[in-house]
Amino acid sequence: MSAVPTVARWWGSRSGPERIDVYTRWSFYSWIALTPVLAGVVIGGADRLGSPVWGVAFVAGGVAVAVAGIWVTRAGLAAHRRGDPLPGRPVAIASAAGLMTAAAGVVALASGDGGSPSLGWSVVLPLGMVLTACSTVWATRVLTPLAVGLGVLGGLVLLADGASIRVALGSAASFAAAAVGIVLAFRFTVWVLDVVQEMERSRGVQLQLAVAEERLRFSRDLHDVMGRNLSVISVKGQLAGELMRRQRSEAVDEVVDISRIAEESLRELRDVVRGYRRADLASELAGARSVLRAAGVACTVLAEQDAAALPAAVQTALGWVVREAVTNVLRHSQATGCTVTLRAEGGTAHLRVVNDGVAGEKMVKAVDGAPGSGLTGLAERLADAGGRLEAHREGEQFQLAARVPIGANA
Repeated sequence: MSAVPTVARWWGSRSGPERIDVYTRWSFYSWIALTPVLAGVVIGGADRLGSPVWGVAFVAGGVAVAVAGIWVTRAGLAAHRRGDPLPGRPVAIASAAGLMTAAAGVVALASGDGGSPSLGWSVVLPLGMVLTACSTVWATRVLTPLAVGLGVLGGLVLLADGASIRVALGSAASFAAAAVGIVLAFRFTVWVLDVVQEMERSRGVQLQLAVAEERLRFSRDLHDVMGRNLSVISVKGQLAGELMRRQRSEAVDEVVDISRIAEESLRELRDVVRGYRRADLASELAGARSVLRAAGVACTVLAEQDAAALPAAVQTALGWVVREAVTNVLRHSQATGCTVTLRAEGGTAHLRVVNDGVAGEKMVKAVDGAPGSGLTGLAERLADAGGRLEAHREGEQFQLAARVPIGANA
């Protein structure tokens, strides 16, 4: 019984792209592993078996095709991730296994009395599985003609076994349609994986751009504050040096002035850093909307205008909540939407952050006292302000709620 929760936790801890990768990989593996089973179905569905020994060889060849096909799939997915072509050695071995299996099937099922559909499937099945494995890398424009050619080959085998042209053409069309449909369906799963991974990379780039924009803002503020004062200090330092060389008494005044400007610059620098560190609620709400939208998460902020009316201490406490909540959404979830609601009633400020991308139990465990967790530290910070932090999940939603008394901080 414990295995099911373990698998559920493992699956829940995967990101969206990782889940798609697992699904794609095991879809290939599961289908190709069915080759010997389907080979047995082909043998069992034949009207007459020409050679039981070759029938067994055909099923055994299905096992070899399955093993070689999974090898090709693994190599193909790895090559596709790197942008490399499909390795030749696995493809050659799998193709040889497919051809020998098809030959065994033809020998086992050939009857010379008009051609059984099972005879055509004995050719299409093993070679189609090899082609499916190659779809991890090969493009649609390559796979489609090969799949059609495979269907034609199956029709030709039936024609050679004595089937009429009408039956051979109809069977060839059926074989080709089945081969094209299955191969392109698996190729489509690889395309979906590419799209999801590209979206994840784009999201990472957007987050980096958001961080870079914030760093640029800080550097701009620092330059505006310090640039002028440092230029004045430089000029006055040169002037003081020149006056000292001339032994002028005005040099003392310039040195005193330099000291005054330096003290003012230090005070202004501290103000900039203090303002950058202060979790101003209005700024944090605006920043949350900007950063989440840049990361592809739809963000809605309700009652943002109420932030300015709260006392400074309450704004600071709730600003830290918003900052930590946004960090959790970006790091621990696959959210597509996030709602931030702020309201003040009964002498208490309430803040609630809800996202729809629960990715396991990381965020829930954080409020259970895990050492060093961000939410634990946040709960302690709110407790110092007389407030309380609550976090829980409801289905696929994670809710973070904070309340801080207004009167105690006024």
